[in-house]
Amino acid sequence: MTAEFAGEIVVVPHTHWDREWYEPFQRFRLRLVALMDEVLDTMEREPGYHFTLDGQLACVDDYLEVRPENRDRVAALVESGRLAVGPWQILLDEFLCSGENIVRNLELGMARADKLGGAMPVGYLPDMFGHTAQMPQILRRAGLPYACVYRGVPSSVTTDAFAWVAPDGTAIRTQYLPAGGYGNGAHLFEDPDRLVERGAAFVETMRRWHGPDGPLLAMYGTDHSAPVRGLPEMVNGLGARMDTLSGYVTAHPADVEGLPRVAGELRSHARANILPGVISVRAHVKQAMGRAERMVERYAEPLAALWGAEWPGRFLDMAWWRLVDASGHDSVTGCGVDETAQQVAARIAEAEHLGQAVRDMVTARLSASVPSGGMLVVNPTPAARRGVVLLDLAGEDPVVDPAGARVPIQPLEYAPTLLLDEEMDPVTALTFVHGTELYGQQITGWSAEDGVLTFTVARESRLPFDVGQVRGALAGITRVRILAEPRRTVAALVEAPPLGHTSVRPERGGGHASDLPASTLPVGADERVLDNGLLRVEVDRDGTLTLTGAGGVTLSGAGRIVDGGDVGDSYNYAPPAEDRFVFEPESVHVEMVCAGPLVAAYDVWRTYRWPAAGDGIEGTPEIPARSRTEATEEIAVRTRVELRAGEPFVRLSVDFDNRCADHRVRLHVPLPERAAESHAEGQFAVVTRGLRAEAGCGEEPLPTYPASSWVAAGGVAALLEHVTEYELVEDGGELALTLLRSVGYLSRNRHALRPEPAGPQLPTPAAQSRGLRSVSLALMPYSGTWSAVPGAAEVFRHDLLTVAGSGDPSLPLPAPAAGLSVTGDGVVMTSLRAREEWKELRVVALSDDPAEALVTGDFTRARRADLRGRPGDELEVTDGTLRLPLGAWEIATVQLS
Repeated sequence: MTAEFAGEIVVVPHTHWDREWYEPFQRFRLRLVALMDEVLDTMEREPGYHFTLDGQLACVDDYLEVRPENRDRVAALVESGRLAVGPWQILLDEFLCSGENIVRNLELGMARADKLGGAMPVGYLPDMFGHTAQMPQILRRAGLPYACVYRGVPSSVTTDAFAWVAPDGTAIRTQYLPAGGYGNGAHLFEDPDRLVERGAAFVETMRRWHGPDGPLLAMYGTDHSAPVRGLPEMVNGLGARMDTLSGYVTAHPADVEGLPRVAGELRSHARANILPGVISVRAHVKQAMGRAERMVERYAEPLAALWGAEWPGRFLDMAWWRLVDASGHDSVTGCGVDETAQQVAARIAEAEHLGQAVRDMVTARLSASVPSGGMLVVNPTPAARRGVVLLDLAGEDPVVDPAGARVPIQPLEYAPTLLLDEEMDPVTALTFVHGTELYGQQITGWSAEDGVLTFTVARESRLPFDVGQVRGALAGITRVRILAEPRRTVAALVEAPPLGHTSVRPERGGGHASDLPASTLPVGADERVLDNGLLRVEVDRDGTLTLTGAGGVTLSGAGRIVDGGDVGDSYNYAPPAEDRFVFEPESVHVEMVCAGPLVAAYDVWRTYRWPAAGDGIEGTPEIPARSRTEATEEIAVRTRVELRAGEPFVRLSVDFDNRCADHRVRLHVPLPERAAESHAEGQFAVVTRGLRAEAGCGEEPLPTYPASSWVAAGGVAALLEHVTEYELVEDGGELALTLLRSVGYLSRNRHALRPEPAGPQLPTPAAQSRGLRSVSLALMPYSGTWSAVPGAAEVFRHDLLTVAGSGDPSLPLPAPAAGLSVTGDGVVMTSLRAREEWKELRVVALSDDPAEALVTGDFTRARRADLRGRPGDELEVTDGTLRLPLGAWEIATVQLS
């Protein structure tokens, strides 16, 4: 028996640890602690034992938080090479977090592993629902020469190793886990009497993938599996040897010569389910993740690096820990039980709050130099911008910039000035006063005349106030009045320097607002038409939109809402056998919101009757509903259609109260030209996808895909605030964007579009996502290529930030100040932070051709760095300018000082 399989099989004992899934995190952690206790005891008792901890440091960290006394035991096993940990902090979903989140995940995991003896040099990705195109470049630039994957591999791969090639050309040796994935050897030792038989069957299966020579990888483990006592003896009895995954993979040369090549993302259904419905289930969690990542990546860190005092590293670290934790492949995906989703949402909210706190700390520092009554305006993007902001100002005076030039404004709303006017006991009224605060504002004065006690209040007051004087003047008072200073909300067109700030203030003395700059045409609204010279938007009788771009590109029927049944689960969409689609509204009502010249908008109200739920006697988890109920709910969908001066896209905000179950709501956009492919941005790349997905394993290969910040096809782009599921339908004639997918089960044992369960059949009533839902996006017609879309998405996703001035009112407005400018064709900034005495900038070239990033700011030194921040070659800086050459699709990290 020993001779029969000598050297042929390498057994890798491991566990695949879902940190939270069909039970919430803390319940799973109780089981993890028991498992880790068993791992340590077994490995110390049996010196031949090796074990792989699923490629994520979270297993170790979660354990040591409960058993801190066992840290040295873990470290000793890692240092010996018998216990493989890392390189990830968490096993993420690659499509539902930002590229920067992926980088920080590796950074955290590898840094933690280094303290225990080092991470395995393998980008282990065993259970992700597909893989992003740039992962080979990310791994290589983090110092990892190998990858290991399971799901998403196309049918063209017929060997157990292949060269996975990123868009920039980086190729990395990738171990494929065929014939059962990370559990392909899980049953080898179940029956000792059949050991030889099972070994022979395993060898026969794996030789089809591996070829006639070399050892075969047997992944001995599965979800939440513990080590088996006496396993080394059983492995010896089979004539095999035991190792870690790292030991097996790194025994092969890291070069890719002679290996079959696979380029780009891995999202094929040919070899395994990729469960694409996770992209759209629990959409509010994806929205929250997008908000939190933008807050930390593009507001908190860059502002703190450029304009803060002491670097708030601990707060930002806490934010990133929560974002990384939330990115787990059973976390942000929403495919766990409701309790898990609640905890993930809370984690994401904390990350956003931490980012907000850092942002507000920095802007409070800046606003102290802006006189009270004025407004600080901060630009979070690395290019100069002229954009519309909303300002809350006192009075009716025109607005000026630091040079004294009039700023174009458009009044939108006036705050009430009469806050109270009632007969009452004035002593009762004095209980409303807290120090100098009254009704949320500050007291600026008071009078007691003709039986009326009158207070005047404003947002700010530097005048002294003595409530004792008021008490002495209450004789004969029977009425109390509170008057607020006049305030208004205005739209203003402001120019802001790159990653910098400017300010504006009302100018006393009357006068009129200035005209728009000659380069910016006004926006107007008339007869259901919005027009700003760059884009014309007409609201049609059915509530859809006709868009005409400046280049003549026209599309009609945009924004059609389509409701259909979904009797699937959190992993996969499934229509009822007898579906009923609702796309025609019962009524349409259009209201003008504002008419320019900076902002013009309509509210389009459409009323529908949507089926209340799935229906039929088969409407059980075992056999999903075959149809939809005759009972309906009246649903009013409001779409705010907004056009701003100078923007080539129309902003849409779609709101409705979801009172239905078991359905999917999509927004359809007919394309100006029929498209054979789509282009979608995500994780440092733009991926081109066709109209069909590759089939093979049994799961229905629906061509629904994720897009992070935008998707473009056939002459129109949708700009997005969060990862959104899309599909080209009608044979490439329309783009469909999923606004909501409501389902009631984690997994169904019987699923129309998937051959086997994806998890336990557990109810998830909160995944029906009832209640108020709001989705914001923008539509942009374009001609030619999508090259203009990334810049428009930058503007749409990162609004200019306004903060009230808090300085002495006699101060002049401070001069505008630039932070850091990053420009270049196709060049996008993804991160800017402080790292010791350096500022670390990360950019990506979204182009098939080499590019150059022009970086300008207050620095005299520059050097390249890898994705872990380890410094590389020095770069030439001339007069505060760095010309950084970039290869096609290169992710580049530079440090500036």
